[in-house]
Amino acid sequence: MKFQMVHENHNVSDLARSLEFYEKALGLQEKRRKESDAYTIVYLGNEESHFELELTWLKEHPQAYDLGECEFHLAFRTDDYAAAHKLHEEMGCICFENKAMGIYFIEDPDGYWLEIVPTRR
Repeated sequence: MKFQMVHENHNVSDLARSLEFYEKALGLQEKRRKESDAYTIVYLGNEESHFELELTWLKEHPQAYDLGECEFHLAFRTDDYAAAHKLHEEMGCICFENKAMGIYFIEDPDGYWLEIVPTRR
């Protein structure tokens, strides 16, 4: 039996703000969306992978999400680590950097951490 990872969900408090962040910070674009009276779900992706990030906006959840200790993250690999770091530094979204490991994390508008790792050859 085989399993393929297809998406990860992040609940967001401001869908437009999150869509703008993920487009600018990671080049993720809307692939499709589902809407109802209670929610909007948007699936983001890019040409590098079939894996998608699902953003869920619940209309009856006006407060910020409690992410606990935020001991989880989604990782992104980049071929141009220096350029990515410069962009994220300019955006002011770098929340933790481990120079010894050669990685850093950015934080989205809702507090989710996203790891940025270089392509290692």
